Amino acid sequence: MIIARWYCQARFGHKQELLAKTQEWWRTIGRDIGQTDYTISTGSIGAAESVVAVDLRVADIATLSAQWDKLAERADHREWGKAIEPLVVSGSTRWEIYRVVE
Repeated sequence: MIIARWYCQARFGHKQELLAKTQEWWRTIGRDIGQTDYTISTGSIGAAESVVAVDLRVADIATLSAQWDKLAERADHREWGKAIEPLVVSGSTRWEIYRVVE
């Protein structure tokens, strides 16, 4: 199993709107492509409060890659990206992949 962590920083004053759009994405687009085992969190203590993070649990890299391939074909995903652009600090979005040991 792996954990694919997507995170970014919200622009000042836009965290709640970014959270709402992120939650909606995983309830709709994410579910449609098979990304159903996830946790959405924000920075609290020892982390920037502006951080919005999603920890996605998937079986392996091949599964994640297949899900990402599906995204490339989706106009609604492209529209979501455009909708969150003004809410996100430019250059702060990234993916990190972790292998679950135990």
